[in-house]
Amino acid sequence: MTSHSDITEKKIQIKGIDPLSFYGAQDVNLRFLENYLDAKIIARGNDIIAQGTPTQVDHAEKVVNELVYMIHKKGGVNQDDIETVARLSDWHAEQLEAPEPGAAIYYTKHGVIKPKTAGQENYWLSAQKNDIVFAIGPAGTGKTFLAVAIALARLRDKDVDRIILCRPAVEAGESLGFLPGDLQEKVDPYLRPLYDALFDMVPGEKLKKYIQGRIIEVVPLAYMRGRTLNNSFVILDEAQNATSAQMKMFLTRLGPNSKAIVTGDITQIDLPPNTISGLVEIQKILKGIDGIDFIYLSDRDVVRHRLVREIINAYEAYGISGKS
Repeated sequence: MTSHSDITEKKIQIKGIDPLSFYGAQDVNLRFLENYLDAKIIARGNDIIAQGTPTQVDHAEKVVNELVYMIHKKGGVNQDDIETVARLSDWHAEQLEAPEPGAAIYYTKHGVIKPKTAGQENYWLSAQKNDIVFAIGPAGTGKTFLAVAIALARLRDKDVDRIILCRPAVEAGESLGFLPGDLQEKVDPYLRPLYDALFDMVPGEKLKKYIQGRIIEVVPLAYMRGRTLNNSFVILDEAQNATSAQMKMFLTRLGPNSKAIVTGDITQIDLPPNTISGLVEIQKILKGIDGIDFIYLSDRDVVRHRLVREIINAYEAYGISGKS
């Protein structure tokens, strides 16, 4: 039982935001937040008073500061945001293998995007320190999803002016020339996973404006030829299906103040026989260059359905790559 002498209080200042964006109409957000905290929460203008044990008050401060940071970045919070932040920073939670990173990568309508495994945290930290990062690993490890989140965070913070996402349009058993529709309709299926990641993170109308204004471009890798990209964040996805020449072409597009993430799974190469994968080759060519880093994810970093890790391990044990 907690004695009166154990109770403390702490004043938490919420600076630089409209208090209403935090409290909600008639303090509805505060009341909702209090349901997820053991501390009592009192609003006084631009100050929040947290009352409880030292541990409870420290937890409340952590959650409030995270929500204030979220409001600075996205303009407001809703009850889904509050629940996500409160649960992620819950001091009752058991310590998992996954690290607790110091800050979120990106906030979305579905909640906060953070690294969930040690490998993902290494990936994120590398992208903060290096201009070019290669993320290599099996399906389900969040390679593409995190790359898009990192790029959007850089765009949000005005570190770059635009984002370009591209993929090789490998003809995996079918000729594009015999597919119905115009060129855009033919390549869209190859680019769909990139659109899916964007739709998960950016509200529809805002994404539409970004695409129409060419602030965000989603294009086949071949469309990158001849371009010079300044102040851009460029992502090459499914890079195991880029040829050696295509990989060189992509990497030499980068202009001043540009960054790139290259993702791929070298166990799922769909190139024609006897064609060298640019992603396999580049690991030897660029090894040891300052500003370029290679991050290797494994089955331990799989964050999809729990069976995906088991499926990957089963294929490896059987001795085949499991192309798909």
